[in-house]
Amino acid sequence: MGNETALAERIATVAGNRATAKLEGARASVILDVTGLDVAERDAMEAGVRAAALAAPGVTEVRVAMTSERVGRRLIAVASGKGGVGKSTVAANLAVALARGGRKIGLVDADIYGPSQPTLMGVEGSRPESRDKTMIPVATPYGVPILSMGQLVAPGQAIAWRGPMAASAMGQMIDGDWGAADTLIVDMPPGTGDVQLSMIQKYKPAGAVIVSTPQDLALIDARRAIDLFAKAGVPVIGLVENMAGYACPHCGEVSDPFGAGGVEAAAAELGVRFLGRIPLAMAIRAASDAGTPPAAGNAPEAAAFNDIAGQVEAWLKESR
Repeated sequence: MGNETALAERIATVAGNRATAKLEGARASVILDVTGLDVAERDAMEAGVRAAALAAPGVTEVRVAMTSERVGRRLIAVASGKGGVGKSTVAANLAVALARGGRKIGLVDADIYGPSQPTLMGVEGSRPESRDKTMIPVATPYGVPILSMGQLVAPGQAIAWRGPMAASAMGQMIDGDWGAADTLIVDMPPGTGDVQLSMIQKYKPAGAVIVSTPQDLALIDARRAIDLFAKAGVPVIGLVENMAGYACPHCGEVSDPFGAGGVEAAAAELGVRFLGRIPLAMAIRAASDAGTPPAAGNAPEAAAFNDIAGQVEAWLKESR
């Protein structure tokens, strides 16, 4: 058996048919297909191939070139017409619930005014690494890698960026090394300005989830967000009514400090799917502050997020 054949057999034990090898003197050149692998799997396979090649007869030097087919990813924008309606909490829990359902999810925190996903996802203080000028998402305890504006600046520092700079940073995150992720949840900045328009025009999300509280003022702005996506030809998957009803922890009576039913009524009027209500609950607030998204567990407050994720999953399957 020749040395090149022995080299190929050793590499096949690690990489199967993902690798091809050529032996030139004492140098082994390996082309490794890493399509669909995340960063950790890719690094482990490269290291294994390198070690296997060096153990082959006559090999003293190994060069590994990794190749990958571009994965066709779909973007789901989670948006709101104004800030303070709980959009980021919805985005984080939607991402976690979809991942628990088996979809390969990545989370982009593009909210330049309040990048809170590192806190919500339990990786506050993390910073992404880069490879070949491409950012590598940060792993989270919930199987959803993230890239966030908050990871690109010092903690507590205001992100005083003009539109083009913010749009460029958003693009770098969306174009990050997302590995096997086939769907990216994008936590959009609130409003309908230049940054939002640039993202929609360049990356054309597959669909948008609009978050609002029940009150009339929030709904006015939510309608603007719906109009922005409609004009750009981006389907609105549906509306989420957040902070809908508060159950008194002492007597159990439910009150509606922000009103009730406004988002469902608006959805019916606009001909848009109503995805569900999320209550104004202390448990959701506490879990979010602690970096443990309710959708990651089985407590009662996870139910609303799971129901919304189920509808989004159904939409994703229908719209293929």
